Amino acid sequence: MTTLERTREARLKENKMIGREQYTPGEARGARVQKERGQNGEEKWTLILVRELRHSPEKVWQALTDPAHLREWAPFDADGNLGTAGTTVKLTTVGAPVPRVTETTVTRADAPEVLEYKWGDFDMRWELEASGGGTRLALWTNIGHRFIAMGAAGWHICFDVLDRLLSGTPIGRMVGPEAMKFGGWQRLNAEYAKQFGVETSGWPPNAKGRS
Repeated sequence: MTTLERTREARLKENKMIGREQYTPGEARGARVQKERGQNGEEKWTLILVRELRHSPEKVWQALTDPAHLREWAPFDADGNLGTAGTTVKLTTVGAPVPRVTETTVTRADAPEVLEYKWGDFDMRWELEASGGGTRLALWTNIGHRFIAMGAAGWHICFDVLDRLLSGTPIGRMVGPEAMKFGGWQRLNAEYAKQFGVETSGWPPNAKGRS
């Protein structure tokens, strides 16, 4: 690595640190819950999160499928590109108490509009729609009702990080236990729980109060 490259890398890390310190998530918004009955009568909850991004569908699609982009904002790493239907990829959950690696096969990849695969037990469906010069991004994923507010809070922060990454001002991903220690995550968890009509749960009692 040259001196110039080392300088650029150090400057990027410094900018990320500054961005993280200044970052505060906005209020809980753009989320709803769809409730259905399974084949055995069990209740199934689907979290639907929608976010307006200031970037083209093609640019957002790359961030959803390319391993290098996913490492910057998603709660998992991928060992291959998710942009082609039929591709088998290993997904490694970031921040899990024990290593959690699951193998998934991309079931649908209509670039740059619809992407479907599984992340462990979660069905993941991404919908991208051109909107006002940017993209209306929607995520559909099944989560148990006890954890659905936590999931909404986590994905809310992931979407914020994604937006900053695509804007050229990355702040580094905040996922798993690291995100749960963040005061902004606690507030979002409580706000989404109130919106969904569920009890709050999951944040560490000794979490930092930064918001």
